[in-house]
Amino acid sequence: MIFAVFAGILFALLLFLTGKLVLKTTTFIPTLLPLSLFAYFVNFINNLPLSGSTVYHYPWVSTAEVNLNFNLDGLSLLFCLLITGIGTLVFLYTSYYMKGHPYLVRFYAYLSLFMASMLGLVLSDNIITLFIFWELTSISSFFLIGFNNQDPASRKSALTALGITGFGGLSLLAFALLAFFQTDTMSIYEMLNTNIVFINGEFSSLLLVFLLLAAFTKSAQFPFHFWLPGAMKAPTPVSTYLHSATMVKAGIYLLLRFSPHYNQSDFFGLTLIIVGSVTMLYAAFHTLFRKDLKAILAYSTITALGILVFLIGIGTTMAITAALVFIIVHALYKAALFLITGILDHQTGTRNITKLAGLGSIMLPTAIAGAVAAVSSAGIPPSLGFIGKDLIYESTLGITSNGVLLTGIAVVTNSIMVYAGFLVGIKPFIGKRPKELENTKSPSPLLWISPVLLACLSLLFGIYPRILQEPIINAAGKSIGITAMSPLKLWHGFNFVLLLSAITIGVGLVFFFLWKPNKSKEIFIGRFTAFSPIFLAESLNKLVSSFALWFTRLIQSGYLRYYVLIILIVITLLMGYHVFSGTGSFLNFRSSVQASFNDYIILAIMFGAILFTIFSRSRLSAVAGLGVVGYCMCFIFVFYSAPDLAMTQFTIDTLTVILFVLVLYRLPRYLKFSNTIARIRDGSIAIVFGAFITMVILEVKQMVPNKETSAFYIENAYVLAKGQNIVNVILVDFRGFDTMVEIIVLSIAAIGVFGLLKLHLRPSEK
Repeated sequence: MIFAVFAGILFALLLFLTGKLVLKTTTFIPTLLPLSLFAYFVNFINNLPLSGSTVYHYPWVSTAEVNLNFNLDGLSLLFCLLITGIGTLVFLYTSYYMKGHPYLVRFYAYLSLFMASMLGLVLSDNIITLFIFWELTSISSFFLIGFNNQDPASRKSALTALGITGFGGLSLLAFALLAFFQTDTMSIYEMLNTNIVFINGEFSSLLLVFLLLAAFTKSAQFPFHFWLPGAMKAPTPVSTYLHSATMVKAGIYLLLRFSPHYNQSDFFGLTLIIVGSVTMLYAAFHTLFRKDLKAILAYSTITALGILVFLIGIGTTMAITAALVFIIVHALYKAALFLITGILDHQTGTRNITKLAGLGSIMLPTAIAGAVAAVSSAGIPPSLGFIGKDLIYESTLGITSNGVLLTGIAVVTNSIMVYAGFLVGIKPFIGKRPKELENTKSPSPLLWISPVLLACLSLLFGIYPRILQEPIINAAGKSIGITAMSPLKLWHGFNFVLLLSAITIGVGLVFFFLWKPNKSKEIFIGRFTAFSPIFLAESLNKLVSSFALWFTRLIQSGYLRYYVLIILIVITLLMGYHVFSGTGSFLNFRSSVQASFNDYIILAIMFGAILFTIFSRSRLSAVAGLGVVGYCMCFIFVFYSAPDLAMTQFTIDTLTVILFVLVLYRLPRYLKFSNTIARIRDGSIAIVFGAFITMVILEVKQMVPNKETSAFYIENAYVLAKGQNIVNVILVDFRGFDTMVEIIVLSIAAIGVFGLLKLHLRPSEK
């Protein structure tokens, strides 16, 4: 199992090393990877154990309980089949669609990395490894969305997608860590057995918020949906693979995985119903005003994701059955429509629906695939979409409270989905062909074979739904605690659900024949951009960027004196908080102060030298005053029996004075000293800083010393380091690395100063 998960990553590395050689002869070879993985997972359809799952244990960071444990059950198997099955068709489609592209190797590598990340995500039984694979999907999709990196719009879309899904990733990490601290296990299976933590635990509300944020951002729910339409800047295979069948369903997978343990939570179900309803209506409404095929498909994808969240929120057996079936329905018809859009764009050079018509005669297989996909999208028998739509209506009608309202929302949404499906799958192939498209050529079979296969599966599963019932739908339901799934039937007889289906199809067809997309409608919807979530997000981003620029300029002004000033202010505030918070004990320092006559003389000299330095009008005199202050410190070290520190201080002060003289000698003569206001400011900060430092030192002096540390150095200085000077032993042996780093820093500083002294600038550079 671990090889199946990491095969994509290994293959990506292999492509980076030998890809040009591998793809030089044929671009079909990468298709063998998802095809072999699909065959591997198909083998599990009828071979899952009676327990319904198989767990694989691979130790990784065992001390932190982070292991590569994978759990293959019905739910993860459903997603694995979608990931590898549609991945096979996308890889095959790419072999011709991207043929001759200079970065084809890189593209295949990114696709392989994404496939591996998705497999790891849906199979992970460890909450931290799930988070890692979750983030890998965001990173790999970032590369894929921004694949056309010469285009500023592609780069912006990639960054937007990474930012939104990255925020969701942080929420998932918070959920994972908090769940671990509450359950004391990293295993998702074991974690979910502690139901009390997720429903009535101390942090149950916080856990739920983090979970919902992670799922909503990944699955493009309102108001986080806007990254998905922008992601359509990616090549068509990316849009097909990531944003219709796999990545956007990662949030759906997360909700399904944890949904059985939130069924008792009214907040969970109500939130999903509200967010799902708003998302599906909002996105469906937007499809009416778009004329770019990818934009129409993007908003209809958001609509479908809203429907899935809506169904999970309802949470009944019928609703979960409808959600599982609709996952397959949507993956089949939406992947087919995306691929057909790519064919149209590839052959005609446009995705503008107002310019596409009459292409059925030269693209017959593509037209047939588009018609079948549109039929499934509309929920017309005998497609699988018809079964999925009926299950949705049965789910909403089965609710005792607000059932009529929710059913009405579902009917309106599905009616617009009929319109969107017909607009993309049928409209380009009927009518009179424009003059601009008269020279359009028939696409290669390598392009249309994938959507044709997807269309055939939509019909096959619709006519024979039992193929899906037991081995896939029932197994997936069992893995999330539903033992008796609703039966899948193509025909339920003449009932109210059938009437709703007929109304849905009829309204959708009315939209299709009467509502024509055009530029004016697109301009109209554009007027409301100022109220859209993307506008608010971009405004917030600009505000944060402006603040960051202002703050950076404030603290990174390029002037050393301001850097020192900021550091002193921050330290002063921290010490001031300590002093005035009542935790300090410096008020009793008088009893511990013992100073000799020599100390007072030295302090008086230091004070006089400081005043002389501050008020001196000569640079050299000011440097001399600083030197006197330093030498006074040397005397203090001598008085208190620290001759080694005195010699160090003497050496440093002497070198500092020399360096100051050399530097000041090269400064322009007209350079002025600080003005009066600056001196008052700097003096005030220095006095307050010095006062607080003194207080903290006096407080530390009163503390009872730790004799154990002192005793250790006294006992081991000579035994271990063969030195009698304890301070030297500490600096050179016990803390030798600190000393070595300090020597390196001083050496670098010395080299820098020497370079500045030897620098000869041209007059224009001074």
